[in-house]
Amino acid sequence: MTSLKTPPHTAPATDWSPRLWGLLLVLAANMLVDALEVSVVVVAMPSIGEGLHLSLTAVQWSLTGFAAGFGGLMLFGGRVVARYGRRRVYLAALLVFAAASVVAGCADGPGLLLATRLVKGFCAALTAPTGLAIIGSTFPEGPARTRAVSVYSLFGAGGFTLGLLLSGLLTEVSWRWTLAFPAPVVLLLFVFGLRLVPADSPGPAAPAGLGTTGALTFTGGLLSFVYAVVSVPQAGWGGTRVVLAALVSAALFAVCVRAERASPQPLLPSGVLTKPTMVRSALGAAALNGSYLGLLLVITFQLQSLWGWSALRTAVALLPASLPLAVTALLSGRMVGRFGPPRLIAAGALVPVAGYALYLRHGAPVSYAADVLPTLLCVAAGFVLAFTALNVQATTGVPAAERASTVGIYQTAVQLGAVLVPAAVAALLYGHSVSGSAASVATDSRPALALVTAVGALGLLAGLTGLRPLRRHSARTTVA
Repeated sequence: MTSLKTPPHTAPATDWSPRLWGLLLVLAANMLVDALEVSVVVVAMPSIGEGLHLSLTAVQWSLTGFAAGFGGLMLFGGRVVARYGRRRVYLAALLVFAAASVVAGCADGPGLLLATRLVKGFCAALTAPTGLAIIGSTFPEGPARTRAVSVYSLFGAGGFTLGLLLSGLLTEVSWRWTLAFPAPVVLLLFVFGLRLVPADSPGPAAPAGLGTTGALTFTGGLLSFVYAVVSVPQAGWGGTRVVLAALVSAALFAVCVRAERASPQPLLPSGVLTKPTMVRSALGAAALNGSYLGLLLVITFQLQSLWGWSALRTAVALLPASLPLAVTALLSGRMVGRFGPPRLIAAGALVPVAGYALYLRHGAPVSYAADVLPTLLCVAAGFVLAFTALNVQATTGVPAAERASTVGIYQTAVQLGAVLVPAAVAALLYGHSVSGSAASVATDSRPALALVTAVGALGLLAGLTGLRPLRRHSARTTVA
């Protein structure tokens, strides 16, 4: 951890200085950019694939590559920040993010596209949690800090919605702009950040090692596993590249486990995974996020291939899935306080599964109002109910010394859902060509939709297990 130098001026909770407002806007705006980096490519993927002559299994890297860099290097990023200081790392990550955005916009093949998305994901792993830490150290404890965190969270919740809109608008001009547009925005944030982000220095508790071996082998193993999955439709389960990629993945994961066990300060403390509430929250969040992105991937390709909808029209059609969370973000804390995390998580997992089952009934949309919209609203309701509750439950009962690593592991799980499920969905869609008549599209989409539904059901199972302690507590209370 780092110790932040005392700011030259600490504003009262009710009277922030222009400097504090400026710092908050820089941090929140960057959080918004990080949040929209996933959704901004969802609607653009068909156009990216067409422009670079890539199959669906290749263009899916534009989505999963960012999530892999974000989730795979999240814990490593925390070590980097602790070693070199928040301000230095935060500003450097902004510059690298901007450069990677420009290069991504000029990509001429899948290799460069994947590399830039990985780099941007790692930059987000550096800036997203660091921005929250800067708020915690700069804004005075109490109403001022609570208000700042609320603004920061609101920008993050609204990022996915804005990303859909921007994706639709920019793809109408050129899909390359969906990848390159963050560059000038982030450079502007960098300029303001030079003046506003407070100076700090690494604290005495900074870790001796960064855990580089564990981080790189984990991320490499994850990427190799995804490559094996998306190669199955073309090469078959016994294909040479599938088998080799699976073996490389297993070897890298083995090296990762060995490095973590040998490290005096492992990236993944073993004690964190023994906490049932944390494990349930991580599984539930990964299932909710992964099934959501998998569904959007299916709907995007169906609307554009079956109905011939433009990118902009598709983006607007998908808004009901994300807009409710952005609108209700500031009210979610009250819901958690009133109903408790376990009940909200179980309800938030049940509603999307009902929506997936509704969509699976036909396999392809017969009409937007009768099929697509109800499913999207069910998923939106799930996020409104469970999003904050999952975050709260993940850190419930965790000592302050372990909270940072717990949050990092939880966020890693969220991003793993965004890596594994869309990749598997893309493989199933590619293996069953989604094109032609409505009947053929419905048949071809069923395996992918069945996977999405199964993942959602897994999240529901994790949520329901969290209700058992409530029943036991209720039974003890009744007996007493």
